[in-house]
Amino acid sequence: MKSRSWMTGTAAAVGMLVLILDGRTAMEGIRDGMDLCLRTLIPSLFPFFILSMLLTGSMAGQKLPLLRPIGRLCGIPEGCESLLITGFLGGYPVGAQNIAQAWKQGALSQKDAERMLGFCSNAGPAFIFGVVGLAFDVPWLVWALWAVHMVSAIAVGTLIPSSCGRCCRMPKRERMPLTRALQKSIAVMAQVCGWVVLFRMVLAYLDRWFLWLLPEDGKVFLSGLLELSNGCVGLGALEMEGARFLAATVLLAFGGVCVTLQTGSVTGGLSLRYYFPGKLLQAVFSLALSFGIQLCLPAEERCALPPLIWAAAALISLISMGFLRKRQNNSSIPAAVGV
Repeated sequence: MKSRSWMTGTAAAVGMLVLILDGRTAMEGIRDGMDLCLRTLIPSLFPFFILSMLLTGSMAGQKLPLLRPIGRLCGIPEGCESLLITGFLGGYPVGAQNIAQAWKQGALSQKDAERMLGFCSNAGPAFIFGVVGLAFDVPWLVWALWAVHMVSAIAVGTLIPSSCGRCCRMPKRERMPLTRALQKSIAVMAQVCGWVVLFRMVLAYLDRWFLWLLPEDGKVFLSGLLELSNGCVGLGALEMEGARFLAATVLLAFGGVCVTLQTGSVTGGLSLRYYFPGKLLQAVFSLALSFGIQLCLPAEERCALPPLIWAAAALISLISMGFLRKRQNNSSIPAAVGV
């Protein structure tokens, strides 16, 4: 704990020094981030947030027999299938927040909650259709993108080791009124914009220092790995439709550093030991599925991937699966957040 506090203090001191020496870059990055929020994110996401809050609020805690086959496939304790609703419709990090809440209420064991974090916290349709979809010229690609995102998450859920036969009882929630949905949507929107502005400032410094050395597709992908919204908004800089589709599926599946930090901030005492390898596996599955789908595009819009990328994807899959199995077989290993 002392070591982490010392590192946080050192990082804050270095950051203040950078701001003192080069405050202009920070101002430019913050202006760009605020412009992105005001012109793109708020108009695109805010209406979706309100509707998704009303939808998930009305279904959370309800018995949903239609979701039981998926819940059984993913090893979700019987009675907790409604967490799939927020996990697939709520957006980052709402799914993780609801899992943590179910654990605190006693509906989930700590082990079940931690493994569900690996596949039950995903980008929501508000972000996929409202922001990422703007990068595509072919309308059906955004629907394919959403389908790939959900299918890859379910695939990860089937691979993370679980113990069957448990049941849980989710506490019933009262119907969410419009005023409450509006309040929660404003709070979530403010949080999203805050993270976007912060990472836009960080990206401004990185662009000043070394990102200008990278090709445009490399800059877009690295930006997305750091902060999802900034990377997805920049997808339009990629020339081929297939390249935009592949990049979008991988970035959405992984979530990026910013989403990981947000997830860690809402999960309380839960470890992220399954979250990170689960997201890596989901990114690999998304890449494989989206590569096959983009072959339906015209030849000039398709993107070919070099063998090195496929080799790296296979290596990531093996390492992630081995890590998950090791966690399952040796529960005495201490699991630090983010590991």
